[in-house]
Amino acid sequence: MYAEERQQAIANEVRERGRVSVAELSHRFDVTGETVRRDLAVLAQAGQVTRVHGGAVRADVGVIVDEADLPARQRSHQPEKKAIGAAALDLLPPSGGTVLFDAGTTTHQAASALAAAQPADTRLTLVTNSLPIAATLTDACSAGAQRREVLMTGGRLRPKTQAAVGTATIEQLGRLRLSVGFLGTNGLSVRHGLSTPDPEEAAVKRAMIAAVDRVVVLADSSKINREDLVSFGDLDEVDVLITDRGIDAAFAAELAARDIEVVIA
Repeated sequence: MYAEERQQAIANEVRERGRVSVAELSHRFDVTGETVRRDLAVLAQAGQVTRVHGGAVRADVGVIVDEADLPARQRSHQPEKKAIGAAALDLLPPSGGTVLFDAGTTTHQAASALAAAQPADTRLTLVTNSLPIAATLTDACSAGAQRREVLMTGGRLRPKTQAAVGTATIEQLGRLRLSVGFLGTNGLSVRHGLSTPDPEEAAVKRAMIAAVDRVVVLADSSKINREDLVSFGDLDEVDVLITDRGIDAAFAAELAARDIEVVIA
């Protein structure tokens, strides 16, 4: 194999998997580690990969330390988020079950889909740390969904996401046990798991994972192979991922190998 062919093959693998190591590339292509490092340097200079210690990641993958404001996130990927939210209704528990809605724009779409599903034929207890989601669900109850009860956790309200965070929120979640949790995430990758830019929100999300019997992550494909500052859960803690058709095929295969159900909305 010529160097150019090998480099293109490496670039394709990085795009599909998100991250590769020098050791595995050396073994796969039967070349020395020094040869792989030269290949990665060429690809990095061309902007096709980003060099990291021991290997390379996709050029569009980086550790994100900031996040867009809520209105901007509400405008992004709207069709995908709406479809994901609608698909989440298929995973609601039977009558008498309890559902946790994490703060976020995609989880809000799930809450909106539930609110629009009138009349309510099942009795559900709905818990959230999100002020907008609580308002959406409460409005639905006021409009005739009396068999649904809405509980909002306490805590400090974070302006950027309008989510309750802090010790009070975590302590309250620690006293709860819920059937299903719909969680959002800013990033989703093999090496960093589920991640978000804010440490306080990450701590709340960790408490949510611990509080639910079934973890359902709602995330459009722009979150795939993205890594934010703070990891709040491993992939192995996820039971179901609901996403869109843009999900990377190699990443979907990785999830299947970990016995995670992938639902394409």
